[in-house]
Amino acid sequence: MTITDEIVEGGTVAHLEGNLDTGTAPETQAHFDGLIADGTSTLVADFSAVDFVSSAGLRVLLATAKKLRPNGALRLYGLNTAVREVFDVSGFSTIIPIFDDQAAALAG
Repeated sequence: MTITDEIVEGGTVAHLEGNLDTGTAPETQAHFDGLIADGTSTLVADFSAVDFVSSAGLRVLLATAKKLRPNGALRLYGLNTAVREVFDVSGFSTIIPIFDDQAAALAG
């Protein structure tokens, strides 16, 4: 997993590339925790280059969303069809907001 951060008006955008699974979940969690510790309250995750999300990856996202509440938010965009299906089947699409593009995700 490669994560590149972009500070923009309205929050931090984390561009993820690779799979979010058991092997990459710990480093992804540590990265997100670091952003939160540095003061990020709105974290937008760009999933356009993510091909697969496992249950371990979903746990990272849930933990991150909980850490950002109640004063901040985790928002996602760019999910491909297979990844979106994982979110829909697991019910995570009702827990974590999913948007079509970066501008919509930043606007919330």
